Amino acid sequence: MCLRRIISATGLLSLLLLPVTELQAAEELEAETMDTLLTMDLEQLTDLEVELATGTSKPINLAPAVASVITAAQIEQLGARSIQEVLEMVPGLHVTPSSKNAMSPTYSIRGIQTSVNPQVLILQDGVPISAAYYGSRPFFRQPVANILRIEVIRGPGSAVHGADAFAGVINIITKAGQDIDGSHFGARAGSFDSYDAWLQHGKTYADWDLGLNLEYQESRGDHGRTLEADLQTALDAPPPAGFGTSASLAPGALATSYQTINSQLSLAKGNWTMRLWGMHQDDGMADGVTQTLGDNTVEIEQVVASLEYDKKELLKDLDLKIRVHYNYYKQESAMQLFPAGSVLMLGADGNINFVTPTSMALFTDGVYGTPVQIDHQLGLEMTTLYEGFNHNLWRFGVGYTNIKEETEEYKNFGPGTSAENLAPLPTLNAIDGTLYDLTGTEDIYMEDQERSLWFLSAQDEWAFARSWELTAGLRYDHYSDFGDTVNPRAALVWETRYDLTTKLMYGRAFRPPSFTELYAQNNPANNGNQDLQPETIETVELAFDYQPTTNLRTILSIFAYEIDDLIELIQDPGQTTTTAQNHKNQEGRGFELEVDWLVTETLSIRSNFAFQRSKDQATGEIVPDAPEMQFYAGANWKFLPQWSLDGQYYWVGKRHRASGDPRPEIKDNDLVNLILRRKNIARHWECALAVRNLFDEDIREPSLSSIPNDYPMEGRAVWGEVRYSF
Repeated sequence: MCLRRIISATGLLSLLLLPVTELQAAEELEAETMDTLLTMDLEQLTDLEVELATGTSKPINLAPAVASVITAAQIEQLGARSIQEVLEMVPGLHVTPSSKNAMSPTYSIRGIQTSVNPQVLILQDGVPISAAYYGSRPFFRQPVANILRIEVIRGPGSAVHGADAFAGVINIITKAGQDIDGSHFGARAGSFDSYDAWLQHGKTYADWDLGLNLEYQESRGDHGRTLEADLQTALDAPPPAGFGTSASLAPGALATSYQTINSQLSLAKGNWTMRLWGMHQDDGMADGVTQTLGDNTVEIEQVVASLEYDKKELLKDLDLKIRVHYNYYKQESAMQLFPAGSVLMLGADGNINFVTPTSMALFTDGVYGTPVQIDHQLGLEMTTLYEGFNHNLWRFGVGYTNIKEETEEYKNFGPGTSAENLAPLPTLNAIDGTLYDLTGTEDIYMEDQERSLWFLSAQDEWAFARSWELTAGLRYDHYSDFGDTVNPRAALVWETRYDLTTKLMYGRAFRPPSFTELYAQNNPANNGNQDLQPETIETVELAFDYQPTTNLRTILSIFAYEIDDLIELIQDPGQTTTTAQNHKNQEGRGFELEVDWLVTETLSIRSNFAFQRSKDQATGEIVPDAPEMQFYAGANWKFLPQWSLDGQYYWVGKRHRASGDPRPEIKDNDLVNLILRRKNIARHWECALAVRNLFDEDIREPSLSSIPNDYPMEGRAVWGEVRYSF
């Protein structure tokens, strides 16, 4: 494997770094024929701004945070098909499938990850898009054609953004009409019967800036992603270890098919901006929520609407921004928790129970559950910027959000179904696939819930001396269900030299328990705990942003954090269920090193390396599953007029098993991608050809022990793309 890794890396570099004579010939080409992507990269090294760190726009090298900005041009170069593929290039961030929630994507940042991973706040155009039930955005597969840029801060952001801005914040900024500038069509087809298409239009009509976007994606999934065994395999074992059944569908392929429809509308005039986003998604749910192959599907609908009023100089030195937003989220999961022919031990209430069983049942058609969650989130925020004091920029914020959660459920086990009051052991009862409607009863998996919160925040950016700026802020949040929290932050930014910026930062953040962590009940997979306390984190960071030339930028970030009351789903002894617990306090240390280098007018290189060591404060155990080391290298080469070749190499390594897990250490991941692109064909067309996982590596992501050989990831994939602008 080490040899293959070396071959992968050196092969990629040798392909991109061809003889100097060829590069010199390319440099002599006329400037007007050069692709603008590399020029944009050079501008990004010096002028790129970020708003996520403070709520005000600042050059990224002066922003009081460890921030990354990924532009539309870079997304195109990557050949990324979803936001997950884009985020893998961010230092210290790794997207990994949840081991307890149907392999939905979770974002591991600096060793902070749990099975559901609500520790990262996801925004779209500044509006939270998380689902209150999870506290995160599961099964998030957003296409990327309408993304203008993605801003990411690593580290706490609650002083500005409130709840869930814990390990980091991701803000997806979409294109307005002026960014689209015309009409564009694109289509892509490739391996695993995968198809994408998008249509965009942007134009100004009578001073109204109109932007429209429609995207469609579908795939049957990679059927080569096979599980050799699952939880049902263990239950099928001969007595006394199992029931001697043969119900398991393993060996079998993970259900990784999906279909996504994404639509967006933006309309702006003067001080007003209106945005409307709608998404419909169907997903195969991989191995479901019990790590068992079966007939599992999830259907998601989401609508986010926002109206924003932004008035500069409302009064002298005073700007005002008001935003009202509404988030509707519906998830309907049709889950076969165990396949047809499975035999399970049940408690008196009809729920699966291997510790104190009272009966045993053969599920002739399988164990089925169809939970439905419907979120309604309505929020109002007002922020002001005041510059009336010399060398100070004050930002004040106030806001209110109301969250309502409605639930439905249909299933064939547990209280309220025929699985109650069965003939006692050792009789083998039979239960068919008839589903019982538990909506509105005490037997449902979670009763309807409501939460309201309001906040006050203040922040000052004080340029107290030449080349020195101190940013200090404080936010107070009040929650109707658990009370108050106060989160401060402070950052000192020093322009040490014309080519060096030094930053010293401190921040505190919190995450309230999600609805499922608090209130889930009657559930064979995950149960809630109303005694939970919010998670809190305190982080100290030191960063150096060094740009010795206009074509080279390096960033070194050093961090240390401490987490109290981290919430995790903990396995209930002897059962298939887990219960949310304030499981541990965690501490972490590490660093991230980034390099952006415009080697020539035709060649740019971007690379980063991240290291973290996180552990349980009480036991000293290393945090399982999270990568200690990550490496990324990407190069874009303009080898002929209008032709470019982009290559990426990703390495994720040194992940540890949980204490007591006897399996071998988790396999390191190597991934190489190549994208060949031709632009400006007959002035309107462009095309691309891409290969992902070029060497068809057997990439694995960590799973629970019920999936012995970890989760297999996508194999080699080839796709072609065409675009037309008119």
